[in-house]
Amino acid sequence: MPDDFYGLGLSAKVTDAVAAAGYTKPTEIQAQAIPHVLEKKDIIGIAQTGTGKTASFVLPMLTLLESGRARARMPRTLILEPTRELAAQVHENFEKYGKNHKLSVALIIGGVSFDDQNKKLDRGVDVLIATPGRLLDQFERGRILMSGVEILVIDEADRMLDMGFIPEIEKICAKLPPRRQTLFFSATMAPEIQKLTSRFLRDPIRIEVARQNSVTETIDQKLVKVSSKPEEKRAALRQLIRGEPNLKNAIIFCNRKRDVATLARSLQRHGFSAGGLHGDMDQKSRMETLDAFKSDRLTFLVASDVAARGLDIPAVTHVFNFDVPTHAEDYIHRIGRTGRAGRSGTSITLVTPSDGKYLDAIVRLIQRDIPLMALDAAAVAQDTSTPREPRESGREPSRSGGRGATRKGRSGGRDQHDDGPKVDRAPRPARADHAHEEAAPAEAAPRQQPKPRAERPAQKPRRDTTGGADSPFGSDGPVPAFLLRPTGAR
Repeated sequence: MPDDFYGLGLSAKVTDAVAAAGYTKPTEIQAQAIPHVLEKKDIIGIAQTGTGKTASFVLPMLTLLESGRARARMPRTLILEPTRELAAQVHENFEKYGKNHKLSVALIIGGVSFDDQNKKLDRGVDVLIATPGRLLDQFERGRILMSGVEILVIDEADRMLDMGFIPEIEKICAKLPPRRQTLFFSATMAPEIQKLTSRFLRDPIRIEVARQNSVTETIDQKLVKVSSKPEEKRAALRQLIRGEPNLKNAIIFCNRKRDVATLARSLQRHGFSAGGLHGDMDQKSRMETLDAFKSDRLTFLVASDVAARGLDIPAVTHVFNFDVPTHAEDYIHRIGRTGRAGRSGTSITLVTPSDGKYLDAIVRLIQRDIPLMALDAAAVAQDTSTPREPRESGREPSRSGGRGATRKGRSGGRDQHDDGPKVDRAPRPARADHAHEEAAPAEAAPRQQPKPRAERPAQKPRRDTTGGADSPFGSDGPVPAFLLRPTGAR
């Protein structure tokens, strides 16, 4: 394997950009794949996340694209990604390593204006990075002609399979020129993916840089037994966070999207800098939250599995599995967010009594036992019974929020997801004692008739403190604390 990038056959413009980015030695998949890509061979690359897979196709593509020019609506190369975040990260790679080139790169993803995308396409693009659904939308609108594509990259193919994109991939491949170069990357090779490669690749070179279903040796894996009660489980997570001396930042995974917002709000109320990321958020909010985490304005990213694969954040020190994943393969992808690029990392998985079968499946898959770590039960109990800290903004929770919003009720302002002590409530009076209930029987004095609608004074619209559609928590969470006032990791 070459000791540096200069022995791989890349152009001087590319190697200079790589050196400027601070990289001197290629990873295993880069060293094996780049020479074959430059020879215009089809590639099947099997590599887990964090191995430098993206640069293994971006760098040689930049070299190959130095000759020729783009034509209107006819991209020269096409890169398919399963999610918007992955597509945006590949775009960032082209900007970083292509700084010495004058190539046009377009991003075709949901959540971005069609008009902005069309302007780029009309001028002609050398590199088109797209999610399958949005690409087909643009093709059916007549905005893209795919007859000029010279190189096709299908990235994260196993993720494409999980998300049901294989039919879209087949449609797209059928519209491309048969004599093209195809680069195919996946962490695993399910039978459906093998069928796809045999259909659309010609005599591919197979490159496998890590044993399938293996876990990076740089990750220190741990288990901790916790209660299945939500408030006690959240208290246990807080104790684990406080007990990690080398924690710089962390991704915390939940199985359900609704639990992402709940846990993120709970961490905020206890003084942690936290934000949520899940599939129901709009694109603007997702990118704002990711940017805050990447730039260290956010210490904890609470996420569903939408963020489990391909997020290129090299310096994540910890991964917490708040929920044990129900699919063992997701465990590998989740903890692969740490221990990247040769760094060490820590993963801690919270296990409840009902998680036994899922944990057994993970152990069988990774072919090793995961050590159990002790947790101070007394400290967790104390944390669970401690009232929550006051809100940073000093405002009362809004009553006008959505279904998941915090609200002040008969408990004197207690949040519906509060982790503090529960208060015994007096029995609710009979319905007849409530002034807002239905009118009394006919013999009672009639109620005063309401004023006609036109006579009512216009009400001043209330300020929305629940975040709205552009909040990192969507419409069911408060304004994130990191947007109000930066907080520390504690």
